[in-house]
Amino acid sequence: MPGIVSVRRWLSQAEAAEYLGVTDRTVRNYVARGSLPAHRVRGSRLVRIDRADLDALVIGQAS
Repeated sequence: MPGIVSVRRWLSQAEAAEYLGVTDRTVRNYVARGSLPAHRVRGSRLVRIDRADLDALVIGQAS
């Protein structure tokens, strides 16, 4: 349908890093510290991060 923009909810680690303007390593550190929730794709080492969690992280850092 024209005029509808599809926004993906789940981002890869690299996409999350680009979204935040940081490196992949920084995103890994956020996940390791528990500052950023991440979900592992079943049966693989892939990690997906919810865009809403990224937004919450940014808002939390601005406070």
